Amino acid sequence: MVERTDVEFVADAGVTLRGRLYLPDGPGPHPAITMAHGYAGVKEHGLEPFARAFAENGFAVLVHDHRGFGASDGLPRQDVDPWRQIADWRRAISYLESRPEVDPGRIGLWGTSYAGGHAIVLGATDRRLRAVVAQVPTISGYEQGLRRIAPEAVAALEEAFDEDERAQLRGEAPRTQAVVSGDPAVVASYRTQEAIDFYLQPLPDGAWENRVTVRSTRAARMYEPGTWIARVSPTPLLMVVALADTVTVTDLALAAYERALEPKRLQLIAGGHFAPYTARFEQSSGAALAWFREHLGRTGELGTP
Repeated sequence: MVERTDVEFVADAGVTLRGRLYLPDGPGPHPAITMAHGYAGVKEHGLEPFARAFAENGFAVLVHDHRGFGASDGLPRQDVDPWRQIADWRRAISYLESRPEVDPGRIGLWGTSYAGGHAIVLGATDRRLRAVVAQVPTISGYEQGLRRIAPEAVAALEEAFDEDERAQLRGEAPRTQAVVSGDPAVVASYRTQEAIDFYLQPLPDGAWENRVTVRSTRAARMYEPGTWIARVSPTPLLMVVALADTVTVTDLALAAYERALEPKRLQLIAGGHFAPYTARFEQSSGAALAWFREHLGRTGELGTP
């Protein structure tokens, strides 16, 4: 049996972050895993099956929404700032440490997509973490932009960034665009059918908006988590890479894995960027579970101080 509880904790500037804590059956303290979603996603976007799989195997699991998204507070809404999300995630680690059900010496981190990049940065810079899983991670915003944005579209994109910046100087709110759309007349972050199907999956009313700030795209193009990957060691790193990933791009992830130092492991998954959540869930979650078992142990075992 797994107990699920809604929780909240306070991050910088007094912003309340909210999420869910999954506790396994039996007395603790339990080894723990902290989880969060990728670009403009919320916890309801396919994270509960991972959290339950981990909790059913003896791990306490915290899944939180990034500030400005889902149940968490924070303004402006729908704004993706990678470094702010990383700072908030450190607070989530501290919150897990404070829970009496958790062994603070055995905390791991699981991040996916954009947050897979965060997992690399946090693994390299927060030694409280005893194991890290980066699923289909962002490696280089610059290189991804070269692959995904046609050269003839770059000038218009840069002009949109500049106009948004000028509008903010005039006191206007940051401009927004769709996260996904199949309509070429609608400006959107993603247009592939697999992205549309994933983001527009049935969700509880009010859980998510198909909207993200324009400046989030600029921040994404500046984000280079792959530069941190050799610094994750000695924290154990598992990378889950999809073989046909055109979002965070397979070859960038494989090249980054080669730069990582031991201990490390690579799990290859057939399919595209969203396959680990859907058709390949058993494989992706099973690889992560095995990694956490190996490096965090089980309930009742002694943690590393």
